[in-house]
Amino acid sequence: MKDQAKIIAALLVGAAAGAALGLLLAPEKGGDLREDIADYINDLVDTAKNKAQSTASDIKDYSSSAIDKAKARFSGTVNDLYDRGEDAVDSAKSKAREAADRAKDLGEDAVHEAKSKVKGTANDWNNSIQSA
Repeated sequence: MKDQAKIIAALLVGAAAGAALGLLLAPEKGGDLREDIADYINDLVDTAKNKAQSTASDIKDYSSSAIDKAKARFSGTVNDLYDRGEDAVDSAKSKAREAADRAKDLGEDAVHEAKSKVKGTANDWNNSIQSA
């Protein structure tokens, strides 16, 4: 964008210089010549102002568009991260429940096995006492 503005400025300056030389070399009266030069320079200034306003407007539109795109992309990324975080938490909760259930089952199995061994030992002792 800067290069384009430099080119436009150079063209305007060149055109102004060329027009000024052309008017200076033209066979007119001094007052008419000065008036023509002033009119031409005023026209150039107006053209430059309009071009600058147009360029500023284009830059503003482009930057607004870029900002909107960045906001949308950032918002989407935040939402994706939030969803992934929720999925990770749900997965962790599920695995924790599974581990707790498995631990409970293993604990219950161990209790039943211990009761069975105690009962077996008690029966063995009872039988040995009654046989004696």
